Amino acid sequence: MVAARYQTAFRLYPYRRVADQGAAARRHPVVIVGGGPVGLTLALDLGQRGTPVLLLDDHEGPGQGSKAICFAKRTLDIAHRLGAGAAMVDKGVVWNVGRVFHAEGELFSFDLLPSEGHRHPAFINLQQPHFERFLHEAIERAQADGAPIEIRGGNRVTGLVTDDDGATLTVDTPDGPYEVAARYLIACDGARSPLRDMMGLGFAGRVFEDNFLIADVRMKAEFPTERWFWFAPPFKDSGQSALLHKQPDDIWRIDFQLGWDIDRDAELDEARIRARVDAMLSSQTGQVPDYDLVWTSIYTFQCRRMERFRHGPVLFAGDSAHQVSPFGARGANSGVQDADNLGWKLDLVRRGLADDGLLDGYATEREVAADENILNSSRATDFMTPKTGASRLFRDAVLDLAGKHPFARPLVNSGRLSVPCTYDGLPGFGPDATGGPALSRPGAACPDGPVEDGFLLDHLGGDFVLLALGGPAPKPVSAHGITPRILHLPRVSCALAHRYLGDAETALYLIRPDQHVVARWPDFDPGAVAAALSRALGKA
Repeated sequence: MVAARYQTAFRLYPYRRVADQGAAARRHPVVIVGGGPVGLTLALDLGQRGTPVLLLDDHEGPGQGSKAICFAKRTLDIAHRLGAGAAMVDKGVVWNVGRVFHAEGELFSFDLLPSEGHRHPAFINLQQPHFERFLHEAIERAQADGAPIEIRGGNRVTGLVTDDDGATLTVDTPDGPYEVAARYLIACDGARSPLRDMMGLGFAGRVFEDNFLIADVRMKAEFPTERWFWFAPPFKDSGQSALLHKQPDDIWRIDFQLGWDIDRDAELDEARIRARVDAMLSSQTGQVPDYDLVWTSIYTFQCRRMERFRHGPVLFAGDSAHQVSPFGARGANSGVQDADNLGWKLDLVRRGLADDGLLDGYATEREVAADENILNSSRATDFMTPKTGASRLFRDAVLDLAGKHPFARPLVNSGRLSVPCTYDGLPGFGPDATGGPALSRPGAACPDGPVEDGFLLDHLGGDFVLLALGGPAPKPVSAHGITPRILHLPRVSCALAHRYLGDAETALYLIRPDQHVVARWPDFDPGAVAAALSRALGKA
């Protein structure tokens, strides 16, 4: 059962007194508040780029409980670039296939990664404490190599004052309060963000009238490593829907839809939870294996976001900026993409290679991404929990048709699973002078593909890259003190050609440090490349 107080799964950064305590507030280029997946990812990215970063966390490591468990290919690509991805995949449960059931029958299955030539699978299941632990291990390796990253556990922010030039935080510790100053403050402090409250800011969106029970169960079971989702499940007291996922260490995530008007304390009673789990297991295996309840919780769907993610020197990322329902795995995955978008921009601004206005581009792009996630999450929730008679008739008709007719299956919505946002038409992207594959159009995250010595994303790294596919190598182009690194691939694999060339023989791509496509051309034009680089830096 969920404990009333915070319990640490891994004590990664124990509290210790530092020289700043008892002294005048020292100014840091970047201060991050919150040591979850988003804060740790951003700290690691900034530190590896050479930007000094201080992370403050009110605890001393990740809390117990699985929380987020489903991490998408794009998140793994980002973690791999930062040196944490391999450990995550090794520990995690790899899956690409999902199955959708209605009552006792299977409607259909789907494969999220049907093509070859990717380093990473579509998804892994990995408990959030392990995800954070592997990020922290990568941070320790980066610190050993000289990366200027500092983490202070047991440091709780209790006060905040901002002006145009930065922020000053009051930080409470076991040894008393002290002050920290920051040129830029990044709020990664979760859905109940104290920093957001201190600034008098709120969320806009919907709270859905439904509750879901999470039960993490440790047991030996022969279920395949697939995502199983039931509409109108056949087992007793299971509600309108249920979900089954495998996690590492023989732990299984089970979700039950409870409805809105419930007694939360009664539903969290262990005997009642076990009755639901027993009914599910018995219906699938004919027996109930021995199992332990590792972690349980009840949650309510919320699809909301802040109106703006930037407020002067304070930028919000992850759950502090936006919330979605867990079906679709769009919460932690989109938060990691927030960090990936923001890290290189903060670094260039600090080094004077980009103006402060580049950070407005972070807010614009990730607000669009949040809207996309909220739209998909809201649609899934509305399909799973119809609010009117007409919507229920539609939902039930779709489910009846989907088992017999493939055309109806795309209409079934058990959660559109996380994919990276494509920033179509936003400032800083374009032109698209090739008419090439939509998968790699300007604004899109670069698809991976095999190259002679590995995978493309490994060669893109975390800087600006001019990618030349076929034809001669381009000459260096500089703008505003930045010269993109040239990656010339005179021979292109079939998979890479399909994803980047289409019917063309050659193509040239300008790619940002977060591996999103800025622009593409059929051949090299130095003036066009310089202009596109200026737009990507917010200079045009």
